[in-house]
Amino acid sequence: MSRATADRATLWLRPRRWVGSWLLCGAAVLQTLALGGCASAATEPEAASAAMRDESSRYIVLAVDNPLSSPGGRAGASLGSYGAAPRYVLGSRAAATLAALAREHGLRETAGWPIVSLGWHCVVFELPAGAERGQVLAALQADPRVRLAQPLQEFDTQGATGPGAPPPPALPPSTSPTNSPGTPAATPTSPGAPTERVPYNDPYVDLQRSFLDMGAAQAHRISTGAGVRIAVVDTGAALNHPDLRGRILATRDLVGEPAARFEGDKHGTEVAGVIAAVGNNGEGIVGIAPQAGLEVFKACWGRHATGGAESPARCNSFTLAKALAGVLESNARIVNLSLGGPSDPLLEKLLGELLRQGRVIIGALPPDGRRGGFPTGVEGVLAVGVAGELQSPADASVIAAPGRDVLTLQPGTGYDYASGSSIAAAHVSAVAALLLAADPRLDRLALSTLLQGASQGRVLDAGAALRTLSTRLATSRRS
Repeated sequence: MSRATADRATLWLRPRRWVGSWLLCGAAVLQTLALGGCASAATEPEAASAAMRDESSRYIVLAVDNPLSSPGGRAGASLGSYGAAPRYVLGSRAAATLAALAREHGLRETAGWPIVSLGWHCVVFELPAGAERGQVLAALQADPRVRLAQPLQEFDTQGATGPGAPPPPALPPSTSPTNSPGTPAATPTSPGAPTERVPYNDPYVDLQRSFLDMGAAQAHRISTGAGVRIAVVDTGAALNHPDLRGRILATRDLVGEPAARFEGDKHGTEVAGVIAAVGNNGEGIVGIAPQAGLEVFKACWGRHATGGAESPARCNSFTLAKALAGVLESNARIVNLSLGGPSDPLLEKLLGELLRQGRVIIGALPPDGRRGGFPTGVEGVLAVGVAGELQSPADASVIAAPGRDVLTLQPGTGYDYASGSSIAAAHVSAVAALLLAADPRLDRLALSTLLQGASQGRVLDAGAALRTLSTRLATSRRS
């Protein structure tokens, strides 16, 4: 990525206040100021977003039909797509419906955004003081004008943190690399993998047990993920990390935090490193799909440590819905969701639309290993658990991947170990990219079959998955 391109990428991480103000004020004009004008939702977007994060129980999410909407700037894009005036239009019918609902129930709009592919306009409403959320939702859900009404819910990234998590292995200082440039990587240990060594000059590659155990180096003889885009819906990520140069192709901050905080986010950096850390650059580690492109949608924010434990990053229905609406308008074939929480009607509707478009959605199992809630409870989502820790290893629908003490990237220029099903999901997203790069015609079901066949309760074998695909392609060409 050139310096100029990197500067533009950083620029577009900054909150675009005028975009939000235009949308909300435009809605207010159409609503004849029935919602109290643009008020704090337009002039204080950071304050409104912070209030939703701190007191989610005071808010609900509501959607109405917006038949007069027209596609505008892509909801999740960055760089140049927000350079022109927004063309999204909140139709008068939708505006009037929202105004009436707000007036009848004493609601105050704090944010609004389109889901163009569904023909909806979604709004986050703050409840009036003393209102019981369940009662308000029941009334709205029974209203024929309302397409969807639900609580504003919370979700967490799926890491392995807290006092019970075992300490990771010690990492040698970067000034004393374990592999000098030009030294071959260790032989992969995956079952049936060839014994030839594959050269990588990345100094920490011998410490990447997951890379070796999955036979990734052998898989790279067939595919490195080139040309495949993966949407990472997570926290922000370290755009300027030396092992991510050129790998992050687009970004969007749906939380509205300062750009520096996006760069300093840990969880998204760890996930991005597992997937696409640059190979053979003499720096750090190698990603499982080192030539895949990433689109980072920041929908989660970091939280302060409590009781000596590192808290997982948190997201909510609002930030995740905006991110998924953005993914719907993106070119990403794969969607990595290293997070989870309760069932959520709006988010499940958006996942259904992504699946209908043929996207491959990878979700991290919750700590209890059960396929419930969002996203792994949604039919069609590929659920991923940590190899060796699955509660039900006989469940062939769950893909087992490395997720314990995996060496990956840290904000700035650092490297460290990370654990959890978040990391396991990142491995599977990367292997999916290898397969799609080798055969772009693969659909979701064929890809799922290859991934599950190369896992079968053990650690996912990337080399075996690519060899199986290569054999099928060769057979198809001969027939």
